[in-house]
Amino acid sequence: MKHKAAVEEHHFSSLNQALPPLTREQYEISGLAENIPPKISLRMPAEWEPHEATWISWPHPEGVSFPNHYNEVIPTFIAMAEAIGASEIIRINVRSAVEEKNIRALLHHLVPKEHLEFFPIPTQEPWCRDHGPIFVQEQNAQKLTLLDWDYNAWGEKYIPFDLDNAVPKNIAQHLDLPLLKPKMVLEGGSIDVNGAGALLTTQSCLLHKNRNPQLTKTEIEERLRFYLGVSHIYWLGDGIEGDDTDGHIDDITRFVNTRTVVTVLENDPADPNYLPLKKNRDLLEAFLLPSGERFNIIELPMPPRLEREGQRLPASYANFYITNSSVLLPTFQSPSDHIAREILTTLFPTRQILPLDCRELIWGLGAFHCLTQQQPTRVQI
Repeated sequence: MKHKAAVEEHHFSSLNQALPPLTREQYEISGLAENIPPKISLRMPAEWEPHEATWISWPHPEGVSFPNHYNEVIPTFIAMAEAIGASEIIRINVRSAVEEKNIRALLHHLVPKEHLEFFPIPTQEPWCRDHGPIFVQEQNAQKLTLLDWDYNAWGEKYIPFDLDNAVPKNIAQHLDLPLLKPKMVLEGGSIDVNGAGALLTTQSCLLHKNRNPQLTKTEIEERLRFYLGVSHIYWLGDGIEGDDTDGHIDDITRFVNTRTVVTVLENDPADPNYLPLKKNRDLLEAFLLPSGERFNIIELPMPPRLEREGQRLPASYANFYITNSSVLLPTFQSPSDHIAREILTTLFPTRQILPLDCRELIWGLGAFHCLTQQQPTRVQI
């Protein structure tokens, strides 16, 4: 089951390359292009840029994410939906008309009618950040294009995953938007961008043999540069203990503006997270942004160790989600919750910081960022 999966540890070199995004001609010569319109230039907007909507996939009682705790986790989903729906459309993938009716009843008095939309898109699990599409803008026309990265349930840890893998194609059909397939396994939680040429990721995940063993690091970077419009790719090392994704970046380090990142640190030298997170912090110190400036690094605490049924849970304040008007902050009924809230309040002065209890949600080994996928505002031309 999802919460029982073992995470294999891998260590890689810390080389970081600063290269310009590939042109379409260069990408075509590399043999990676397929059905790409001429003169296309793509960019993935930063999460804090305006959203038209946020996509989520509703969980199911028979799923592997919340064994024997489905009813306990639904209040957190309701609170998340209410917070998102306050300032943008929330688009929910559901399996059936009956499920839609039940969810509408839960959200009826909490989300404005005009901000609540349902789509008959079946899923196996609720982690839309990873199985959903990544929305990118065409830089010339500001139109939206969907990226359909391959999805293999974090290295085929949980089978079947065919419904989840089909989500991007189904969303593109419902929205009548173009869809591109980069021909590479990638989950949305494994990358974070600043919208200005910089991308953060981890070696432990994106270079793991269970993702793209047929691709070299250079070939992976080529795809990231072309499809996401980035020039600088920054490779951190390992993620946190208990994370079954092999070390997603959204549990450890996040951009909060074009120059500033928050990164989590563990203060207890005896904790298994202490050394990996310290090494990541040291790597950040050496990086230069596309502008040539150093990163502005803000440290976030780690919550106290959380366990259930003998398993370490990957609780992290870095797994927040930025909406148009707020930041959804996972909390764990710890004194460090207040510290994390104060830090984010300073970093997001125009947004309300909403601390939401995630002690049940984290049993699924993820929090708000893992559950959500932003759809940027479409610019009319």
